[in-house]
Amino acid sequence: MSARKKQMAAFTRELPRNLFAGFVVSLVALPLGLGLALASDAPPISGLIAAVVGGMVVALLGGSHVTIAGPGNGLVIVILGAITTLGGGDLYQGYLFTLAAVVFAGGLMILLGFLKMGRLADFFPASAIQGMLAAIGIGILSKQFHIMIGHTQVSGSIVSLLGRIPSGLYQLFLADGAQVWIAAGIGVGSLMIMIFYGRIRNRVVQLIPAPMWILILTVGMSYVYQWLQEPYPLGADFLIRLPDSLASSFVFPDFSHAWDRDFFVAVFAITFIASIESLLSIKALDKLDPANRRSNVNRDLKALGLASVISGFLGGLAVVTVIARSSVNVNNGATNRSSNFLHAMLLLLFVLVFQEQLRRIPLSALAAILVYTGYKLATPGQFKEMARIGKEQLIIFLVTLATTLLTNLITGIAVGILTTFVFHVIVTRSIGLFLRNVFKPNVLLFREGEENYYASVKYFCNFLNFYRLKDKLDAVPENEELVLDFSLCEFVDDTVLESVENYSETFEKRGGHLELIGLDKHHTKSTHPFALRKLTQLSVLKPIEHFFTGRQRSLEQTAAEYDWVYRPERNTDTRFLRDFIFFRRRQLAYSYNELRNAAGDFRLMDIEFTEGIFTAREVVKATVLYIECDQELPVFTLDREGLLGFLYDLAGFRDIPLDDHPDFNRRFHLSGADPEPIAEMFSDELVLFLESNPYYHVESNGKGLLILKNERLLGIREIKRMRYFGQRLGEHFGMPVPGNKK
Repeated sequence: MSARKKQMAAFTRELPRNLFAGFVVSLVALPLGLGLALASDAPPISGLIAAVVGGMVVALLGGSHVTIAGPGNGLVIVILGAITTLGGGDLYQGYLFTLAAVVFAGGLMILLGFLKMGRLADFFPASAIQGMLAAIGIGILSKQFHIMIGHTQVSGSIVSLLGRIPSGLYQLFLADGAQVWIAAGIGVGSLMIMIFYGRIRNRVVQLIPAPMWILILTVGMSYVYQWLQEPYPLGADFLIRLPDSLASSFVFPDFSHAWDRDFFVAVFAITFIASIESLLSIKALDKLDPANRRSNVNRDLKALGLASVISGFLGGLAVVTVIARSSVNVNNGATNRSSNFLHAMLLLLFVLVFQEQLRRIPLSALAAILVYTGYKLATPGQFKEMARIGKEQLIIFLVTLATTLLTNLITGIAVGILTTFVFHVIVTRSIGLFLRNVFKPNVLLFREGEENYYASVKYFCNFLNFYRLKDKLDAVPENEELVLDFSLCEFVDDTVLESVENYSETFEKRGGHLELIGLDKHHTKSTHPFALRKLTQLSVLKPIEHFFTGRQRSLEQTAAEYDWVYRPERNTDTRFLRDFIFFRRRQLAYSYNELRNAAGDFRLMDIEFTEGIFTAREVVKATVLYIECDQELPVFTLDREGLLGFLYDLAGFRDIPLDDHPDFNRRFHLSGADPEPIAEMFSDELVLFLESNPYYHVESNGKGLLILKNERLLGIREIKRMRYFGQRLGEHFGMPVPGNKK
């Protein structure tokens, strides 16, 4: 069977699952599409047009696999601001101008896709993005709260609407008409459904999403009144208004203001928010993809842009990738893009068949759904999480949030980026660090034999240059092992650490492993794993467990596994290592992160030493294993052929070939001052052991063995492999085996 036929067979086999997922998503998308349009002061049908067009176009042309496209939360206050500003008080005319801005923004998104700007989201600090999203949530909540309690005719800025919430509640108790009370009751009841739905464990109830339950109950209530032949207590002002026919809802955008400044501001804002919201959502959804696929974000940008152009010409809102509906899609078994297409077709069917029922939906019910959505974007937990990462992150978050609320999204995110950079300069006390190195390549990636990949990051790594590290991480197959070393990096920010954690989760999910090392000497004021870190030159390494890095906690656990002792503190007593020829031309400073057995004859540790002088002087951090001998050994060194031979030649060592082992002689450089006892010690069994294991530098000073894998820090898996190698090698030399529990 050809590959194409296999794909078609798999598509057909999985179609029922994707149909079910698409159906469930459509139940969520229907009320949200209506609600997001209303929250933007656009006609309700415009949200459904965006969902239908987005689902069809992105499913056919996009580069993602399980995402859902449609109107997004992040664009609500952007569209609302554009309609208000461009219309000059005339909301309908402002809507027509905004449709033209949506078309222009779609064209820019297509251009961004062709320019391969899918990495755009990587240039923004995480705390500023969170502040922007929280501002969007508060913006949605500020207006929709008033509509939820029956006040449909509200307007004003976000800040003024927030300030009027107490007076709105007070006016509710003074209202004369029963309609306001009933609308408020429906709104509050709908909000309770959204809040407590997740706590209901009934499987039948959970089959239908909470927003759809709200529509079923509120529309059903209108039919109960009709069956009782009683007038429905809510008038037209409290219900959704839809055109009499679907054809009449299609309006053409007005391009007459296409060259105005406010128009270009709206276009840029829509493009920026739509791109960022989509890219962040795609990145998050790739982690949820059951088939472990990676999206082509540039292709998705082009598809989303085309969908926005078509949607704008038909009277719909801009199209983005939406995280909440996409998560529902994955959780209900979606496997490919057909679920996105089917959700769009089902939405179109709902609009064509159930127009009468849609007109019975109370505005307060949709507003309650949006109030809950806005709250989820700006929960108190967000503020607490920012404070846990670091006080400076909370300030960046709050500055971005406040600036966005008081001005607009573009100004807010710009101020957030500037504030982040200022804090980074303050923390490092050096603007030169960034100015000198911002254009330098700072990531070195290579493969170490067949075991793992290794990436070393130098200078600094923050939101400004994270794309360079991201390019390297993307180049490593996610089913491989990668060691990411920040020991030469002077500054690492929270955006980088959070992104690396996301990569680590992806590697684990796909059968690989990413280990972060080299942050043990970096200073931080927070215990949070994403707290920004600065390389410290303090004379003492503080062994405070609360501030342990992930690697240090793993070292502590490893010591417990072997019934060893873990000592993180700095130790300048390194005389036992200085007798080794390896350190004769290197200045050994200290050791730290030491693991040792109870007897103290097996000591595995990180060390720091310098090599070279003056301008060529270089600081090196490495992990070594020292095994103390209870009997005298010949002095020798064993390394790869040609690697360090010149150094030992200077020490009077001679190359020692072993009889009957030509392959060993070709691969290894064995040398020493006294060849006969050394050659006698290297038995056939020992040679076979060395040939069947990865390369290690092994050196004897007569009193003990020094084992070194690479001149760098090792990850936990590498440390365990080194410990096992040292144990087996010690057995061949007749040394005692270090005790361990497991």
